[in-house]
Amino acid sequence: MRALVVRLDSFGDVLLAGPAVRAVAAHAGHVTLLCGPRGADAARLLPGVDEVLVWEAPWEGFDPPPVVPADVDALIGRLRAGAYDAALVLTSYHQSPLPTALLLRLAGVGRIGAESVDHAGRLLDVRHRRREGRHEAEAALDTAAAMGFQPPPGDDGRLRVLPPPDTGGLTGNGPYVVLHPGASAPARAWSPHRCAEAVSLLADAGHRVVVTGGPGEEDLTRHVAGGLAVDLGGRTGPRTLAGVLRLADVVVSANTGPAHLAAAVGTPVVSLFAPVVPAARWAPYGVPVILLGDQSAPCADTRALTCPVPGHPCLDEVTGQDVVRAVHKLIQERHS
Repeated sequence: MRALVVRLDSFGDVLLAGPAVRAVAAHAGHVTLLCGPRGADAARLLPGVDEVLVWEAPWEGFDPPPVVPADVDALIGRLRAGAYDAALVLTSYHQSPLPTALLLRLAGVGRIGAESVDHAGRLLDVRHRRREGRHEAEAALDTAAAMGFQPPPGDDGRLRVLPPPDTGGLTGNGPYVVLHPGASAPARAWSPHRCAEAVSLLADAGHRVVVTGGPGEEDLTRHVAGGLAVDLGGRTGPRTLAGVLRLADVVVSANTGPAHLAAAVGTPVVSLFAPVVPAARWAPYGVPVILLGDQSAPCADTRALTCPVPGHPCLDEVTGQDVVRAVHKLIQERHS
C-alpha cells in the first residue's frame, strides 16, 4: 500500500505527527509526507518517511500565499502520479482538513481520513472526532488508529527522529544546559533580558550553557550568551541541533520547534509556555517537563502572535532564578 500523510503547518507540528507517521508506516510499503515549507526540515527527520513533498497551502501559516490555480493543479498532478491508496490528513484542533481533502479527492486518492467537526460530505471516508484532553501527538495517533493504522508492537508513541550526528565539536566537553531564546511568534518568546539573566545565573551555579538559534537569530543569541555561554546562533541545521539537544542535561525553551525537537531526542525541558495556546495540547511530549508561565493570563487561548497584554506578564514575570530552580529539579530527577 502507498500511503500519504499530510501535515501542512510548522516544524513542531510535523514533529508531533511523528508517532502517527510511524503507525502508518507499519502498515504501508511506502509513506509520503506532504508538508509546508516550515515543516519540511522536520519531515526529513522522521522515521518511517520515504518521501517528502513540499507545498505551501493558501489556508496555512502566518502569511499564506494567494490561491493560484496553476499551483493547485500542479499539486493535484503530483498527488495523482503518487497513486496513493490512503491518506491521513492531520490538523490542529482549530484547523479544518476539508480543503486538503478536496484536493486529495480530485487527485484520486483511494481512502481519506481526518479529524473533523464539520460535515464532510463525500470528502472524508473516515471522519474522526477528537477525544477531550488529548495532546496533539495523541490526537494524531487517535486519527491514525481510526483509519486502521495502529502503532507497531513496542512503539511507545513518543516523539522520535532519525539518529543525529555527533556534535561534541560544537559544544565542547562536559555536561551542559541548552537555552534557546527564540520563538516562532513574539507572544511565545521570553524576553532577551530574561534569557541573558538565566544564562548568567546558570553559569554562576556552575553550569556550562549552550545558546542555540536559527539563521537570522545571531544578534539575539550573541546578546543572550553574553560571553558566558557557547553561542551556536546560526550554526546548527535541524539534524545538528538535534544532536546538540540530545546531549544536553536540560533544554530551556519557549513553546517553539526546538522544544519539541528536545522531546524527540529524549531530553527534559523547562518550558517557558505562553498560554496563547493550551499547554495540555502543545507542551513538550513524552519527556519530563517543568512548565513556567502564568497559564491563566488574559492572553490565554487567544492564539495571538504578538502579546496583547502590556509587559508580556505571562512570561516576563518568570525570573532567571525560577529557571535555575527548574533546571536543578530536572537534573536531580534525571540522575535519581
